[in-house]
Amino acid sequence: MNEPQELKSTWKSVRTRTITAGGVKFAYRELGADNPGPPLVCLIHLAAVLDNWDPRVIDGFAARHRVIAFDNRGVGASSGSPSASMEEMAQDAIAFVEAMGFDQVDLFGFSMGGMIAQEIVLMKPALARKMIITGTGPAGGEGISKVARVTYLDMLRGWLSFQDPKQFLFFTRTPSGIRAGKEFLLRIQERTEDRDKKITVAALQAQLKALRRWGNKAPADLSKVHHPVLVANGDSDRMVPSRNTRDLAERLPNSELIIYPDSGHGAVFQFHGDFVRRALAFLAR
Repeated sequence: MNEPQELKSTWKSVRTRTITAGGVKFAYRELGADNPGPPLVCLIHLAAVLDNWDPRVIDGFAARHRVIAFDNRGVGASSGSPSASMEEMAQDAIAFVEAMGFDQVDLFGFSMGGMIAQEIVLMKPALARKMIITGTGPAGGEGISKVARVTYLDMLRGWLSFQDPKQFLFFTRTPSGIRAGKEFLLRIQERTEDRDKKITVAALQAQLKALRRWGNKAPADLSKVHHPVLVANGDSDRMVPSRNTRDLAERLPNSELIIYPDSGHGAVFQFHGDFVRRALAFLAR
């Protein structure tokens, strides 16, 4: 394993850049460009922009890898109309990766991003070397088509209690879950300059439509995905029920599974230290 690099900049301070692919100007941020090996391309969750990535996770990966995260089409600072299917988002991600000049990358997909990652490796297997997919499930997975219902319910809970909905959507209501949620929400506010544009209502609705379509879609044949895959989640995920994560790992022939205790959808942020350590070991093998 290569030695960890002292980062010249961090997720808190790295500047936002743009690149045009397929007529879309994609906003992205990049760390660890001097690190060897395939870049790690990060695929974000529902309703998220660049500022929603946990700095401890991104900086942890960037100590050993070139790490790139970008806004989906029509989301945040990226131009164009937002995509309403996982397939379209995967095509956009492929266009972005190719415009960056990469022949092969590793993929880190969280939640909706994990669904996009699955589509990418089915569409263009040679583009990916390894995948890390967390808080996610397979097409047609149980409860995935109901993500919109859970999201709107917890948005209401957040509004009524003057809290960020992610406190309910990503974390358990146990003392450790509540504490982890508060710490995560503080971390994603560490960046104070050059913050991304928030997602629009239209883009959120398009993504919810994509999730409904994904949840109602016939299951894909994942037995032909021979990439090494690290699959992770909490044991109490309300957004994408945890049984989907176990099902996903069973259906991927070359997978490893991590289930974190007393945690929900955002388990890899709650246990960011352990997750980064294990993910780096996985990527180094």
